[in-house]
Amino acid sequence: MALESESQKKSCCVFGDVYGVIMVPEELEIEKDASIDQFRFQLPDLKQAFQVNAIQMKETVEENTSTTERVFQDRQYQVDAAIVRIMKTRKVLSHTLLITELFQQLKFPIKPADLKKRIESLIDREYLERDKNNPQIYNYLA
Repeated sequence: MALESESQKKSCCVFGDVYGVIMVPEELEIEKDASIDQFRFQLPDLKQAFQVNAIQMKETVEENTSTTERVFQDRQYQVDAAIVRIMKTRKVLSHTLLITELFQQLKFPIKPADLKKRIESLIDREYLERDKNNPQIYNYLA
């Protein structure tokens, strides 16, 4: 953490460790070798101490979509594992029941179209197959 001006350098003492950096005004007269456990103080207003610049908070639409794509790619293995886990216990299940069971088990929001892509991927990799008589029913292949 870099202090911008000489006046800021003179007006505070910096204590740092792996948990973070605390800037304390020199008026508190804390010893330079004092550990973080040896003193307690109250910040007057936490919003003022941890204010985030509004310009940095704005995210473009492109960044938002790319972030969503990366998150889905990271979570696709969790979705695959959930589908296989459900189908392993049920052996035969319809599409709507599988989707509702997935929504109950998965703790993150996901679109039904993404679930359908993952089911198709598992069919291609021969973990699942569609029923020959009814294409809405999936069979688990052991």
